[in-house]
Amino acid sequence: MLLATDLDGTFLGGKSSYKQQLYQLIRENKDIRLVFVTGRGLATVIPLLNDPMIPYPDFIICDVGATIVHGHTLEPVEQLQSAIEQKWPGTLKILGQLKDITELKYQEVPQERRCSFYTEQEYIAAKVKLKVTELDCDVIYSSNKFLDVLSAGVNKGSSLVKLVNYLCIDHEDVLVAGDTLNDLAMYKCGFKGVVVGKAEEKLVKATENIANVYLAEFEGAGGILLGLEYFGFISKICKNETLLLQKSPDRSIQLL
Repeated sequence: MLLATDLDGTFLGGKSSYKQQLYQLIRENKDIRLVFVTGRGLATVIPLLNDPMIPYPDFIICDVGATIVHGHTLEPVEQLQSAIEQKWPGTLKILGQLKDITELKYQEVPQERRCSFYTEQEYIAAKVKLKVTELDCDVIYSSNKFLDVLSAGVNKGSSLVKLVNYLCIDHEDVLVAGDTLNDLAMYKCGFKGVVVGKAEEKLVKATENIANVYLAEFEGAGGILLGLEYFGFISKICKNETLLLQKSPDRSIQLL
């Protein structure tokens, strides 16, 4: 199977005991392919790769879908990356197009093939979209403050679909996990999905009528574990059936 997970608030979130259980499950089962799907730039993902507690990803989709690299080499997946690169009009063009929208604050963070801003005024997203449509770009607004401008059709979901197809993995064998509205595109691709506990309310609302999306009780890693159980991946992964996911009387979950 392939686990495609957001990082902040999802794979990196939740109780430490749940994170340890999830990370151990992934490390000990080579049948699980791990893909980080994040809004972070690659430079801010790299420090995680030096953490011995965190499983190494097979692939990393970062920049909200605008960057796709091999996890072990950090080299671009050229067949996929080149198409994204060709569509991007360039940061200077985007900034020039938006120079009159004073409510935007540019994010001084590592970013490629996208422009990211802060704004707590949601209506600004519509103004930005009108402007960047002329450059064949689109807008993603999430967490009531993050606004990303990317090439039209580029997002976490579209890049994940391209990667899954590139790897020749059956879509039925994919589980996506997230917690904010910039994860929504992943749930719209027909994959099985888990929205973890304490997710952005707008994501919960947007996914409530999408087939095969499970709203987990627990946040972060605990929610991912529940999603793996709910969709039957635990029993498939643990062929000897000695590893089971259960809820104990105190509503915690344990891997036995």
